Amino acid sequence: MDLDTYPGTHPGPESADGPRPDGTRATPAAPSAQAPRHETVRATARALETEAVHAGREDLPGLGLHAPPLDLSTTYPSYDSRGEAARIDAFAADGAEPDGPPVYARLGNPTVARFETALARLEGTGSAVAFASGMAALTAVLLVRSAAGLRHVVAVRPLYGCSDHLLGAGLLGTEVTWVDPSGIADAIRPDTGLVVVESPANPTLAELDLRAVARECGEVPLLADNTFATPVLQRPVESGARIVLHSATKYLGGHGDVLGGVVACDEATARDLRRVRFATGGVLHPLAGYLLLRGLATLPVRVRAASATAAELARRLTADPRVRQVLYPRLGGAMVAFEVAGDPHEVIAAVRLITPAVSLGSVDTLIQHPASISHRIVAEGDRRSSGVSEQLLRMSVGLEDVDDLWRDLDQALDAGPGGRTGGGTAAGSYDTYAAP
Repeated sequence: MDLDTYPGTHPGPESADGPRPDGTRATPAAPSAQAPRHETVRATARALETEAVHAGREDLPGLGLHAPPLDLSTTYPSYDSRGEAARIDAFAADGAEPDGPPVYARLGNPTVARFETALARLEGTGSAVAFASGMAALTAVLLVRSAAGLRHVVAVRPLYGCSDHLLGAGLLGTEVTWVDPSGIADAIRPDTGLVVVESPANPTLAELDLRAVARECGEVPLLADNTFATPVLQRPVESGARIVLHSATKYLGGHGDVLGGVVACDEATARDLRRVRFATGGVLHPLAGYLLLRGLATLPVRVRAASATAAELARRLTADPRVRQVLYPRLGGAMVAFEVAGDPHEVIAAVRLITPAVSLGSVDTLIQHPASISHRIVAEGDRRSSGVSEQLLRMSVGLEDVDDLWRDLDQALDAGPGGRTGGGTAAGSYDTYAAP
């Protein structure tokens, strides 16, 4: 199997022959144990699968360790108070990671730093900064831009419901203009600090041509939420995005047992984000950092296996008369959205193997009704205009056997009006979102 060399030599997601769930990639070689974090020191490219296992762990053999250590310290001893004061002053001035031993958990943690190093490697960025949740990560980005006097945001719907709410509610003093992708350039003002998109989008899985969107942005940074695709399926920086957001709670952790967020970006942006993180306290707990680093090791295997199952379930749902429409991205992935002919709440209540729950990206399959849960906070008119109908269900496909999952879906779709027992006759359709 041929490996692409990084950066930017493989087709982007907007290409018809772009990366698929069973594709493979290469990323730059990881830094040596002595090199500054996130800095490439070898020219040899390594496959994404290799980086997922080894990035952030290069120093372990020299430490006599195989598994990464978990450092739970909140503070660290220092007998040089003058030197420590100077390091804290330097951090406050420019946000650069302090040299020498750690100081305090709000400035940084060695375990979390390993996860940040690894995620930056996988996304192909110079740095990454981890936070207590995906929303804390987005909040920090908005605060950084607002502090520079750039409070205006241009955004494309749909976005994750809470992201939509944070942008539109003015809680951070931001003003948002919602546009179609083709209207981004016209919406940009002198005080525009950010363009925000999500592709594939939550929950409709609509895809954007990120390269075209980046051109529309001009000099304004493009933030791309890459939670659904993960770096396994796309790396937005290769298409011109300057900031990549993840709810690490989802696929990066992958087991439904850790909450976190992370921003992959250049080092200059990372320095600003670290200062905000220190001031606001939205730090990632070390145990969460440990679990996220462990999750990255199996990320390519999990995403590709779940994506293959999701594609097959999308195919079967498309042929089912109880389903009106199936939404599955051309990029692939483990998310499937579909509109049922019957009562979606009855389907939710009837699943037995599949878990009816919020969130996504776990090893087990989850299903939820976006209009009631993840996007309920978005105004009904805005939900409908962005494709979030009352009949829409969002399913995060896990690692179970495809036939077992289908049997559960089959019996759940029979529940209530519109199921086989209810006389539903709607013909399904299968929409794969091509770039506009």
